[in-house]
Amino acid sequence: MLKEHQVKRAVVHCFTGNRAELQAYLNMGLLIGITGWICDERRGRHLKELVRLIPLDRLMIETDAPFLTPRDLKVKPAEGRNEPAFLPHILQEVARCVGKSPEEVAEATTSTAKAFFGI
Repeated sequence: MLKEHQVKRAVVHCFTGNRAELQAYLNMGLLIGITGWICDERRGRHLKELVRLIPLDRLMIETDAPFLTPRDLKVKPAEGRNEPAFLPHILQEVARCVGKSPEEVAEATTSTAKAFFGI
């Protein structure tokens, strides 16, 4: 559908797909959003490998609040509600997976978001 409508500029929100899907999105020039799903040892394990394939200038870190609260938070919110305050937690996991410092990943993903949204 994205190809059919010639979408050239978009973020693949809350990417949870497989390697072939990721590659297809990257080949289309799209940006990839990674959420707290990467912190889920059951359902997000595959993302720990795939996130390494995403160039930092095509990566966004998102929460999907109020959903997808990172499962590995040491102190979970009482109602299970996800919020933007957990972005640093997601950042830490992404940085660990890609083998970069959290500061480097934060700088790159912030620049990506600013450029995309015209901030």
